[in-house]
Amino acid sequence: MELHRYYTTALEDWVTRFYTRLKIFRPEDISPLIISRKLGIFLRERPFPSTHQVVGRFRCIVVDSRLSKEKKREAFFHELCHILRHVGIQSMMPEAFRELQERDATHFTKYAAIPFHMLKLIDWHEPYIVEHMSNMFKVTPELCEERLTQIRNRILVKQSSNETKISTFQR
Repeated sequence: MELHRYYTTALEDWVTRFYTRLKIFRPEDISPLIISRKLGIFLRERPFPSTHQVVGRFRCIVVDSRLSKEKKREAFFHELCHILRHVGIQSMMPEAFRELQERDATHFTKYAAIPFHMLKLIDWHEPYIVEHMSNMFKVTPELCEERLTQIRNRILVKQSSNETKISTFQR
């Protein structure tokens, strides 16, 4: 894959800066427990749907204990996004705003689980790249597939945009 053709989003750049501040540079550095400790967020597991709570300076993420290790990790990133980037009580928000926050949390999960600054560590010629990424980043193969598709699509968009500029220039 031609990673030099990939362009990042503002959210990906935000995640990279966030991880750099926390000194997270390798996949093995990505630990929900350590991240939550560094941020002063209580992290708990309970047998009910994952959620978060912010009351004044108290911040807590509760991850559904019935989930697989990989799904717990993904749920952590989803709830972490809500704590770090969102305000308000979703049940009192207009539907469109709630959907916007959920979409942001979904993107954040992909970027926090498989961050841009770690893509260079992936062997793009690996025949079982999804399984390799899943093991490396400790997330589900489905999330890896989504991230790979996103990366490929963004490279293709950039490539086709450049080709359009070149063909327009040559006229």
